[in-house]
Amino acid sequence: MEIQPFHLAIPVHDLKAAENFYAYTLNLKKGRSSSQWIDFNFFGHQFVVHEVENYKTQNYFNSVDKNDVPVPHFGVVMKWDDFWSFSKKLKSKNVKFQIKPYIRFKGKTGEQATMFFLDPCGNALEFKAFANMDDLFRTFE
Repeated sequence: MEIQPFHLAIPVHDLKAAENFYAYTLNLKKGRSSSQWIDFNFFGHQFVVHEVENYKTQNYFNSVDKNDVPVPHFGVVMKWDDFWSFSKKLKSKNVKFQIKPYIRFKGKTGEQATMFFLDPCGNALEFKAFANMDDLFRTFE
């Protein structure tokens, strides 16, 4: 089955800060926009930030591989080398990581590189890459 682009819209309390982060820090191409929202090309997917006055995130945490993973979160599964290149770019732009890039489930089914960080409005993002892409939906054995 051909993968179709998803559409994700999230709230932000500061549209200018969100625009700067997604367009310049993450280097996403901007699409349509208004005074209240901006479309971005999020790795081939339609991603929209909507300004919501007084919006405050409410992240919860779930322990995964001895780390407190922020929930909710969103992101992209990348190719292995692209992940490490992207993480290096983020470090050069002084992105503060919630969970620094590392290898999770090392030597096990689902071994993956992962990292978590927040946008300026507190929305959590995760980017990851699998050592073996066939493990993307494989269950633990």
